Amino acid sequence: MASDSAARVDGSALAGRALAAAGARHMFGVVGIPVTSLASRAAAAGCRFLAFRNEQSAGYAAAAYGFLTGRPGLLLTVSGPGCVHGLAGLSHATANAWPLLMVSGSCDQRDAGRGDFQELDQIAATRPFAKLAVKAAAIADIPRLVFQALAATVAGRPGGCYLDIPSDVLHQTLAESEAASLIADAAAAAGSADPSPPKHKSLDQGIVEAAELLRRAERPLVVVGKGAAYARAEEAIQKLVDTTGIPFLPTPMGKGVVPDVHPLSSTAARSLAIGQCDVALVVGARLNWLLHFGEPPKWSKDVKFILVDVSEDEIELRKPQVGLVGDAKRVVELLNREIKDQPFCLARSHPWVEAITKKSKDNVLKMEAQLVKDVVPFNFMTPMRIIRDAILAERSPAPVVVSEGANTMDVGRAVLVQNEPRTRLDAGTWGTMGVGLGYCVAAAVAEPERLVVAVEGDSGFGFSAMEVETLVRYQLPVVVIVFNNNGVYGGDRRGPDELTGPYKDDPAPTSFVPGAGYHKMMEAFGGKGYLVETPDELRSALSESFRARKPAVINVTIDPYAGAESGRMQHKN
Repeated sequence: MASDSAARVDGSALAGRALAAAGARHMFGVVGIPVTSLASRAAAAGCRFLAFRNEQSAGYAAAAYGFLTGRPGLLLTVSGPGCVHGLAGLSHATANAWPLLMVSGSCDQRDAGRGDFQELDQIAATRPFAKLAVKAAAIADIPRLVFQALAATVAGRPGGCYLDIPSDVLHQTLAESEAASLIADAAAAAGSADPSPPKHKSLDQGIVEAAELLRRAERPLVVVGKGAAYARAEEAIQKLVDTTGIPFLPTPMGKGVVPDVHPLSSTAARSLAIGQCDVALVVGARLNWLLHFGEPPKWSKDVKFILVDVSEDEIELRKPQVGLVGDAKRVVELLNREIKDQPFCLARSHPWVEAITKKSKDNVLKMEAQLVKDVVPFNFMTPMRIIRDAILAERSPAPVVVSEGANTMDVGRAVLVQNEPRTRLDAGTWGTMGVGLGYCVAAAVAEPERLVVAVEGDSGFGFSAMEVETLVRYQLPVVVIVFNNNGVYGGDRRGPDELTGPYKDDPAPTSFVPGAGYHKMMEAFGGKGYLVETPDELRSALSESFRARKPAVINVTIDPYAGAESGRMQHKN
């Protein structure tokens, strides 16, 4: 038997073992020089590697995995251009406050600055998008930096971090006993660190002030952001809503924290809710463009904000009436405890609750009047209604819905129903297109008991369409529904003044090949494809594919003129 001194561990194996020892269970990426062995070694250590066709999709998968699990998603890329492609996922995670660790190989340190293969200063490239960007200069650095970087992704406001491992470091070796000792020391150091966030100096007083503001409010509102979903605050927030009778408004990925069907949901009365509320408790959402910056004319000029956020910087930026820095679940639990001592509850007959309820019912009835019609050729409403009903028929555990596109995502946000938390994934804070199939893979491995249903515009689908092969390769329970309207927003919409010049006969910048057979892409790799043009064909395809729980693409033919340019953001185009 070989002696311990003869057993050597290289950098790839050490990195894989360190990641597994730190609790990593899934990694997404594209292999190649110099990280192919790292992927295999990580898998051997217990961290499953999901191989993608493109680093951008892998990065979006890692970002969504962080949101869905609360644990850092891992992204592995090759050096140089692979690292650059990975920036999409790294930046997306940081923008959405989701934990992600991007690990990239890089050129030999001795050849840096000499034009080495795929040479890039990857620390400088990643730093603008990362909370922490570090390089392992020697093999012994790897375990410590793995644990440090993973911890940094979830500390304070979650976000992306970067670990650079040069090619020469991946090939260095050390003794088996030293490898085990380095990992144990790194784990011990991480375990001895205080995991609890620092208590904000005014949190206790802030809780009292927040409770009093809500108690005295005439038109209070609870805004539920995706940060509340990430924090697993659903029980605490539903208790707050139920015990106080305060209407709530979810942001797109906050949908399901409290069920959409809850009688106090103000989603269908959004304009009224934010325009007339006098106190808004905002939990895990930033007052950015998605919430109109908390400013008039969308909001009342006299509204008082209570902001719950993990970042004190965010509180300082927005300057609310009351700022509560901390984990959303913990803060809302403290607020519930404070309210319990002096309880209050808005009755269903309260004028504010009545106004929200009436407006919601009126708007729902208007929308249902559109949805009930079977319009062929399809508009967006008819197939979305059929998809909604099929998803709801799955009951619990509810499918994870991935929504991407302009019109497709906008209509889906209004029509599709989320009754369970973390069951909606969309373009997020940045409005990122291209996230779709990466999200699908992440949801399938993070939530294996759930079906994953992607409702994609044809443009959004095109960014990551090649990942249908990834779905088939891993046999993931994902059904991709493509709303095919022949282009971005719906094909050629040019006016006469735009049809001039030497290239007037070119396809419009928004046009794709009419009637593209997206379903055949899935069939080419051994999955199931459907082409549907009528309600009955769509119902049949959904029933069969949902029941099979195998990779499928349903290509839904949509009237090219059914949508609007830029969805609901025409004013910015």
